[in-house]
Amino acid sequence: MIYIASMFDHCLYFNTASLARQLESEWAQAFKPFDLTPPQAFLLRAVLDRPGLTQCEFADAMTISRPTATRALDGLKEKGLIERRSTERDGREQAIYPTAPAIAMHASLNEASVQVSKRLKKLLGPDVFADTVTKIRDVRSALK
Repeated sequence: MIYIASMFDHCLYFNTASLARQLESEWAQAFKPFDLTPPQAFLLRAVLDRPGLTQCEFADAMTISRPTATRALDGLKEKGLIERRSTERDGREQAIYPTAPAIAMHASLNEASVQVSKRLKKLLGPDVFADTVTKIRDVRSALK
C-alpha cells in the first residue's frame, strides 16, 4: 500500500480526493448531533445566511450541481428545516427559506463548524490552515 500511495504523491486528484474523504469524516462527526450530512449542513448554513435564494442560486454559489442541490434540499425539507416558496418573478421558480427549527439551530450549527476549524487549525497550525484553504480556493477558481 505504501508503494501505491507514493506513486501518487504529486497527483492533485489523488491528494485532494484523499483529503476530501478525511475532511468528510471530520465534518460528519460535527454534524451528526443535528442528524445532517456535511452537504446538508453546509447548504442549510447557506440558506440560513441567505434566505430567499433559489435552488439554482444556491447550487451556483456553492459550486455544486443542481441535482446535488435538489437532493440536499429535499433531505432538509423532509427534516422540516427548509420550505420552498414560489417567487414573485416566476410562479414555477421556488425560493428556499429556513423554518423555525432551522433558525433555532443556527448558532449551534455554526459553532459545530467553528469547533472543527479550530481543531484543524490546532493540528495544522493557523498559518498552514489559512494558506491551504487559500491555495485550494485559488485552484478551484482557476479550474472553473
